[in-house]
Amino acid sequence: MLRPNRHLTAAGKLYPQAWQQCDEFRADRGNGLPKWPAWCYLPMAGWYAIASEGAPFLPPQRAGDVGRLSALGTWRVSQGIYRFDEELRTALADTTLKGEIPTEVLLRLPEWCLYIETTGMSWQGSELYGFFVHLEWDANTERKELRLLLDSEASLTPLPVHIGPWTVTEAIDRMHSEAGKHAPKAGIDLPTGAAAMDTIQQLAVEVQPLLAMVLYICSDEPDLQDREHPGDQPKRPQAKRTKHGWRLYPPKKPRIWSVGDTIGETIRQGRQQQDEPGERNSPRPHLRRAHWHGFWHHRECLNF
Repeated sequence: MLRPNRHLTAAGKLYPQAWQQCDEFRADRGNGLPKWPAWCYLPMAGWYAIASEGAPFLPPQRAGDVGRLSALGTWRVSQGIYRFDEELRTALADTTLKGEIPTEVLLRLPEWCLYIETTGMSWQGSELYGFFVHLEWDANTERKELRLLLDSEASLTPLPVHIGPWTVTEAIDRMHSEAGKHAPKAGIDLPTGAAAMDTIQQLAVEVQPLLAMVLYICSDEPDLQDREHPGDQPKRPQAKRTKHGWRLYPPKKPRIWSVGDTIGETIRQGRQQQDEPGERNSPRPHLRRAHWHGFWHHRECLNF
């Protein structure tokens, strides 16, 4: 069983009524509940209600379950796993995101939740196998968030990224400030002062490669393919009408999307030609940000 499916199975055992309750909340969207944006599967407020099992407060030791349950429950309905070509993934990991986070691009996430594999990467000193990514709409403030669930050797760690007209570092700073408002209630001590700034800077550096991978998938013409079904592209699943109303049925197995096969092969061929004896020194293969349809403000080349 693949790692994301193992996590999904564990969540279903811990909260056996969660998926049914999620269907009920979604059925009330725009009726008894707010009409949240279509790019959000279910706001965190709904997942909090499920995790707390109707209690007014969630015990501190289970606070992280809301972030974990929201990612796993959202991924359940599509189960897309994205595997990057190593050359493209390395190039994206070396990218420094400059300027404001392109929020509108992130809202084009092709499925409600993706699982992106991260072979060879790490998070906070622990091996990172992959991460879930989905979108959140705060029911109280209508704030947009990119929610990450980091699947490392150490733990499943939720990480919200407040997206808007600001940089990655500012996004992490806003997340840290918001967490500071709620930490005392949960009995958690967050770093302050210089220690807080060091933590924010470190998180910003580590999250940038992950955001670059997500941005590539959300670009206008990403190099994506399902080798078992050539020509298909990822999309949100469609609900089916039943005698109990509209329902979403999860797939029987995950769907593997290969990312960057064509680009990666082009890069490899370019490097091989450059390494051949007698070959003239020619420019190394590169990606231009303009080729990614301008969702970054600058047009510099990404050379690798």
